[in-house]
Amino acid sequence: MVNLDLVVYGRQSFFRKWRFSGGNVCDLESQTSEIPERHRRLGVWGTLTNEGGAMQVTLRLGLTIVVTIISFATDSSLLKGQIVNPTPDWSYYGGDLFFNRYAPLDQIDADNVSDLEILWRRPGLDPSYMVGHPSLNPSSYLRSTPILVDGVLFSPNAVGFVEAFDPASGKTLWVQQPFENSLDEVRGRSNRGVQIWENGSDKRLILAREPYLYSLNPESGAPISSFGDSGRVLLSPEESERFRWSFSPIVVGDVIVVAGIIGSAGDSGDIKEALPENVRGYDVRTGQHLWTFQVVPRPGEFGNDTWKDESWKWAGDLGSWCCMSADEGTGIVYVPLSAPTAAYYGGHRPGANLFSNSLVALDSRNGELIWHFQMVHHDLWEYDAVGPPVLGTIRVDGQTIRAVMQPSKTGFLYVFDRDSGEPVWPIEERPVPQSKVPGEASWPTQPFPTKPAPFGAQGATEDDLIDFTPELRARALALVKPFRLGPIFTPPSMPTPGPNGKIGTLTRPGIWGSGNWHTGAFDPESGYYYAVSHQLPDVHTITSTKSPEATMMYAGRSDLTTAVPTIDGLPIFKPPYGRITAIDMNRGEHVWMAANGDGPREHPLLKELDVGPLGISGRAAPLVTKTLLFIGEGSDAVIGTTGSGLNFRAYNKATGDVIWTKELDAGTTGAPMTYLHEGKQYIIVAIGGNGREAEWVAMGLN
Repeated sequence: MVNLDLVVYGRQSFFRKWRFSGGNVCDLESQTSEIPERHRRLGVWGTLTNEGGAMQVTLRLGLTIVVTIISFATDSSLLKGQIVNPTPDWSYYGGDLFFNRYAPLDQIDADNVSDLEILWRRPGLDPSYMVGHPSLNPSSYLRSTPILVDGVLFSPNAVGFVEAFDPASGKTLWVQQPFENSLDEVRGRSNRGVQIWENGSDKRLILAREPYLYSLNPESGAPISSFGDSGRVLLSPEESERFRWSFSPIVVGDVIVVAGIIGSAGDSGDIKEALPENVRGYDVRTGQHLWTFQVVPRPGEFGNDTWKDESWKWAGDLGSWCCMSADEGTGIVYVPLSAPTAAYYGGHRPGANLFSNSLVALDSRNGELIWHFQMVHHDLWEYDAVGPPVLGTIRVDGQTIRAVMQPSKTGFLYVFDRDSGEPVWPIEERPVPQSKVPGEASWPTQPFPTKPAPFGAQGATEDDLIDFTPELRARALALVKPFRLGPIFTPPSMPTPGPNGKIGTLTRPGIWGSGNWHTGAFDPESGYYYAVSHQLPDVHTITSTKSPEATMMYAGRSDLTTAVPTIDGLPIFKPPYGRITAIDMNRGEHVWMAANGDGPREHPLLKELDVGPLGISGRAAPLVTKTLLFIGEGSDAVIGTTGSGLNFRAYNKATGDVIWTKELDAGTTGAPMTYLHEGKQYIIVAIGGNGREAEWVAMGLN
């Protein structure tokens, strides 16, 4: 038997809830209460249940009050305890506020994906920006993912301003104009996304572009004059450090939540003082600053005692580099936070250092902390949380759980009940190797999830070295002799003299992590999470400071490009160097792994060997549809990669088999998205590379 609970809303409050059961109708309740904005816009909400699970059904009925239920199916594929987004709208950087990177579109499927063609392309920067600014040099690193609103695509361009373009042709509709139109203002970096907010006829595009928060009219691109100072709010703090970085703000209800970094990231260096990169809330209509969440707790606040020796006075950074998610029903916003200042040496900041390397769940209305989890205590590796927290409903041991899934640079996927913060599976504090650097007090344990297993390579030991041939293994063993090796969380080290001395710690993953902003997509129908990882080792070395301006006795540096040894350019660790891992979140088990790209299989030392795909260490983001998994190979324009590829692929999302491959003109730099326009499904992705101008490329069936 199937039950349907149906709630019908008015503009301001719901007034009726009914249950349809076995052909009977039961009036459950009538009451007045505040409605989440998403539900208010949709008009109707219900829950379809059977003995096997539950699914959420959303019907876009506008202001319709009388609803006639004709029929409803009991397709077993829909009754798995998953919450399914029924609309193909892509209204946020991650698809929706859950950040699933999922769209329930199936026009493009396994049978016809081979017929995909490029239907249109447009430059990452409209040529009009070059008029009057011929010296403008936009980056080829176009990080943005467009959104679709009312039949129009909106996206930040290669300098971070918004452009509107036609979904069918890519034709420019309008471009955001700078306030002063000076070269200094036009010069900027690509932002990841823009978000729409709407309440009836009042619609606004919300954008953060250093150093301002903008509110724009989506029909014209004109600033909303009633928002802040004539349409923008200065985000830089009074201390005059410039607010920057390429995140997308998130709007929850009527509050814009802003996170990012100030100045430049203080991951290395010999200066311990830095500004904290606090999370802030702003009124979506007026731009008024509503609240601030202190990422470094002040005296009297929870977590202040985790900064010993009063190090909270000078500690800073801890910003959110990329992605946030939110649950509009509860008003909770999920913010992953980064590493503290001078991430590789922590003698100036004894303690666990909350809320560094943490996932924090905040009340979007007032910024109050609801719960938190610190994934790395007293970070010494720059293992900050930069990947998106993904929300979804899973069923574990017969229990339905509203989960948040947080990937980490470490290659762990941390899974929590998103309301309480309780781990879905146990997370154990385990002893880790300790630092011998003078003045350093590394944390004795680190949290290890028991499920799922890591989705990325961890640790740098002799067992992890390549063994394609005995000769290659012998060369790899010789190359690692000057380094300290060990499991994950082996701390940075100082050089030691002598014939058997060490020059530092060889670490895997390195500072770019296994998972970064690119990882993570969730299929709400199957309950599969797709983790995209890359393998980039690093060398961490601690040295005495010599600069007269230094405020630390020791400082750490990370050297990714020159210090990590290779064999004639061939990585010394076992592949894959980039991979996709499908994880069944109902069981916490890996389902399949696949190398993403061929990688160096054509290297002269491997050419005669049948090694199969080795994967590319690029940062490519996934897209999940009702039928397929799409992903590129990354680009050399993306900071923190050592390779790139031109291929864009469709995978069988159940098995990992490659179904289709398309060679593009450049590697992918942004996360792909898909949309339906006038009955046709499109897939759009940003591409670019060193020496190659950035573009958006749209594919579809001709």
